[in-house]
Amino acid sequence: MIAKSSMGADSKPPAGMKPDGTAYRVLIVDDSMFIAKQLGQILTSEGFEVVDTAGDGAQGVEKFKANQGKIDLITMDITMPVLDGVSALEKIIQIDKNVKVIMVSALGKEDVVKKCLLAGAKSYIVKPLDRAKVLERVNTVIKM
Repeated sequence: MIAKSSMGADSKPPAGMKPDGTAYRVLIVDDSMFIAKQLGQILTSEGFEVVDTAGDGAQGVEKFKANQGKIDLITMDITMPVLDGVSALEKIIQIDKNVKVIMVSALGKEDVVKKCLLAGAKSYIVKPLDRAKVLERVNTVIKM
């Protein structure tokens, strides 16, 4: 294993780090523990901090309110119990229209993804998750 101190001077900092050296903070909203864990591992491996996770849209809205001002990005599943991702997105956008939300969708939900983008989501990720694509989308949105 290579120690971090041996990184070259030209190596770039992890994608999850802000210019000031602190981590970008993420809220993961997904009813699949597997997907939430997978997203969390991908993001934390790049220096992001997972502030919290929620298992449905209603919990997601509550956890966003509880951590308002402390969250830089939300990943939001579309199909969830209690409150679906589209409705949760709409509620969160009403609270903070500048929040950065990336929708997480299964293949074949293009019409729903389009609705989410029109409602204020910044991007989307298609399941099954691909590490490179997840990081590419997250990095693009975090810099918006």
